[in-house]
Amino acid sequence: MASFLSLNRFLYVFVFVVGTGTLGAEIAAARLLAPFFGASTIVWANTIGVVLIALSLGYWLGGRLADRYPHLRGMCLVVLVAATLLAIVPFLARPLFDLSVEALDQIEAGAFIGSLFGVLFLIALPVLLLGAVAPYAIRLAVPDVQHSGRVAGRLYAISTAGSLLGNWVSALVLIPLIGTQRTFVTFAAVIALVAAAGLGWRYLAVPVALAGVLAIPVGTVKATENGRVIFETETEHQYVRVVEREGGERLLELNEGQAVHSLYRPHSVLTDNVWDGYLVLPFAALERPPARIAILGNAAGTTARAYGEFFPETRVDGVEIDAELSEVGRRYFDMDNPKLTVHHDDARPWLRRTDGRYDVIMVDAYRQPYIPFYLTTREFFELARQRLAPGGAVIVNAGHPEGNYDLERVLGATMAAVFGTVLRDPIEDTNTLLLGTDGEASAERLRAAIPKLPAELRPIAATEAGKLGPRLPGGEIYTDDKAPVEWLIDRSILGYAAER
Repeated sequence: MASFLSLNRFLYVFVFVVGTGTLGAEIAAARLLAPFFGASTIVWANTIGVVLIALSLGYWLGGRLADRYPHLRGMCLVVLVAATLLAIVPFLARPLFDLSVEALDQIEAGAFIGSLFGVLFLIALPVLLLGAVAPYAIRLAVPDVQHSGRVAGRLYAISTAGSLLGNWVSALVLIPLIGTQRTFVTFAAVIALVAAAGLGWRYLAVPVALAGVLAIPVGTVKATENGRVIFETETEHQYVRVVEREGGERLLELNEGQAVHSLYRPHSVLTDNVWDGYLVLPFAALERPPARIAILGNAAGTTARAYGEFFPETRVDGVEIDAELSEVGRRYFDMDNPKLTVHHDDARPWLRRTDGRYDVIMVDAYRQPYIPFYLTTREFFELARQRLAPGGAVIVNAGHPEGNYDLERVLGATMAAVFGTVLRDPIEDTNTLLLGTDGEASAERLRAAIPKLPAELRPIAATEAGKLGPRLPGGEIYTDDKAPVEWLIDRSILGYAAER
């Protein structure tokens, strides 16, 4: 009887540790996918879905194995194999995902397929084996039918408590402190240790070897053809890297790297890119330089830096959810506008709390290819309108696949439900700037402002005035209740792929 009680106590510890590792690995898997496919709800749905399927198959497999090999050794061997597979996931992920992204980029097939198969191939098998533990442990722990319910309930409760701890430890402690790769290896080593404890001292070599893997340096997460990676890190929110080209030009890439979020040139604040539009488009609605602007999605401060050069009296509130991007901006992107105040907050909650009145609110917080739905809705634009000074304007950067305007139509229709005037500036093949205002705005007003602009901005203003026109017709009005923006973007990307 004492031996049986001792076995049960060990099983309680065993299922707790395995539960911790299972959910911790799920959190780390989503983080591992983010640099390649983003961190949208689509990617999370794929991750959770594959994990649930793997666990279900694991429960089935564990029941069969437990009946066939009803001893502790069998269960511990299964978990030892799972721990080893778990430890190699981040090392296989990078070359596999690089190939996957390269193939998908050629047809622009979107994140759904890549994230699904990425998780499927890498995380499913170790999670399946870990899922076998619960029915296996119940088979070993139940002394008789009369106690089966009580023992099973206790084991599942302990396993769930372990999963809860794994969730918190992974997201709040391990990933921020040691990174995704070492988070995988840490969970794998701990799981292997408890499995070795059930097998005997000879098997301690496995957790020791896995612990030694922690010493392997973390390499570059993604290769790049844009230049030389001079800085990379994983922040609380995303994967970040700075790429430097010949001549000193620097790019800020986030997560999947499908869009550049800030750009620095050593000898000019102009970029020959979408950020230049933010300097001139306000004059389609304003007769003077804006006194105060808000940039929702400040990133590393490209637009704020340019305003400091051309409009040094303009007060800038830069809102950026990721505080580490601001440090990157100061270090690598010359983000030193003395009129810039940086707020580290989510854009919409910050906008709700601020009592400022802005001549221009710029929305550049859309992370390609997926964007926060709550920054695309009628309620969001109503809030933005309330924070505008009389005659002020909201300018939104809408990125899209070349030749596809589904997202732009939705944003244009939603803005038109709030603002009296909505104009579009197709500034690039894959970017459109949308301007909404309750005041007057037109290409003619922008042309009239050209003589008053700094000399370097005049040709840009003339070019954009020639493009500026009414919003595209059509489009569904998005609300906080219904804003299927990710499905819209997936459909746009797949439609673009089909045309190619």
